[in-house]
Amino acid sequence: MKRTVAVVTLGCTRNEVDSEELAGRLLADGWTLVDDVESAEVALVNTCGFIESAKKDSVDALLEANSLKGHGVTRAVVAVGCMAERYGAELAAALPEADAILGFDDYQDISARLQSIVAGNSHTSHTPRDRRALLPISPVDRAAKRDETLEIAPRKRLTDTPWAPLKIATGCDRRCSFCAIPYFRGAFVSRRPTEVIDEGHWLAESGATELFLVSENTTSYGKDLGDLTLMEKVLPELVAIPGVQRVRLSYLQPAEMRPSLLQAMIATEKVSHYFDLSFQHSSATVLRRMRRFGDNEKFLHLISQIRALSPEAGIRSNFIVGFPGETQEDFDDLANFITQAKLDAVGVFGYSDEDKTEALDLSDKVDADVIAQRVETLSALADEMVSLRAQARIGENVRVLIEDAELQE
Repeated sequence: MKRTVAVVTLGCTRNEVDSEELAGRLLADGWTLVDDVESAEVALVNTCGFIESAKKDSVDALLEANSLKGHGVTRAVVAVGCMAERYGAELAAALPEADAILGFDDYQDISARLQSIVAGNSHTSHTPRDRRALLPISPVDRAAKRDETLEIAPRKRLTDTPWAPLKIATGCDRRCSFCAIPYFRGAFVSRRPTEVIDEGHWLAESGATELFLVSENTTSYGKDLGDLTLMEKVLPELVAIPGVQRVRLSYLQPAEMRPSLLQAMIATEKVSHYFDLSFQHSSATVLRRMRRFGDNEKFLHLISQIRALSPEAGIRSNFIVGFPGETQEDFDDLANFITQAKLDAVGVFGYSDEDKTEALDLSDKVDADVIAQRVETLSALADEMVSLRAQARIGENVRVLIEDAELQE
């Protein structure tokens, strides 16, 4: 008998790809995918474990799905994704409403896992481990190790939007002191160009006209394959795919932005002049405590280089305020940077302690009330500057993709 499953996705576009790969595996093994949890025997919740607010949203989604059990066809609520991988048995003990907590290593046998859970069998959750230790330290050695164990997962699109995320790599080698992603996502591993291009063709054939390249660090693509300029070579092949109208890159590290990549993004036809730059702060002192590089002057120089080549380029970034040791002078430096940078989109987040991060043990923690006040102040300033940037562009002609047919009316 065919089982029914609904996949609920929280978090980033990388999670969306994971959900579609899980859906592809389940569909290939005879499961029926349904849109609504109410109509599914299994609610498969792909959780986010990045920051506290994201974890809360994931828990709320699991609890909401659990509330449907006993009132319809829903028989099991199962957590997968980053929060599930990050906490494993600890999350299972804290959240008995979830029938199982599955880690990344369960994905290959996801159908068997869900069949067992629906049958009433208990599942022993994993004990989290540092996934960076699963692959060789040398990036080049990882490619051979990956090829030995590679299983290309089928993928089933879960939306019909004209844009689609295309995963080019997994994991991260950076050691930002506030971030636990490398711990539970593992070391950086690029997908082979042939895999990326083949999937790009498949996405275009399924109706996608914009390919959104996603990873934890797009500027590192190719380093484990022995060619750090591989992205510059892949872009022309992606834009040449029939049906593709636009290619967009995500999550670019400012310290790794090289002239050749900047030039390729500007000069390659159909590549969006969109720069998703992860600045995080502008104070050199705070950035060093974050284990990052750069400062106000270097970041403004990078922005000026981009806009010299493409004045209409869109630039987006996120910033953390209240990081341990952040002084009023550091905060004022960041506010000054926001004023001068004239970014097109800005996200502001208050610092929060995260397990398995270096920042958890840093001294000079900023008071929670001060963090809240700085978030409010910087958010208001960012909104003002983004509005001014948008107003300055009134009168320009731009080409857009319509995601919702009702918007055309």
